[in-house]
Amino acid sequence: MLERSIKVSPSFEASSAAFLVQTASKFRSHVSLVLAEKTANAKSIMGIISLDLKSDDIVKIIADGEDEQQIVPELEKILGGQ
Repeated sequence: MLERSIKVSPSFEASSAAFLVQTASKFRSHVSLVLAEKTANAKSIMGIISLDLKSDDIVKIIADGEDEQQIVPELEKILGGQ
């Protein structure tokens, strides 16, 4: 299991959420995003939208599976606006 926290970029918006889900879905690992008490499956657009991520929120990425080392940096790029 791999966990990392990242600050959400000001450029993160609805289209970014869709791209995040598409990217997460390419991997086999189970991956969740955690914001405060809310947890969402990163492969679910409704889950990501329900988190209502805003600029400067600190979100935790939790990945578990065979390609967890690859998925976390990809999601960090999307959330961090890189």
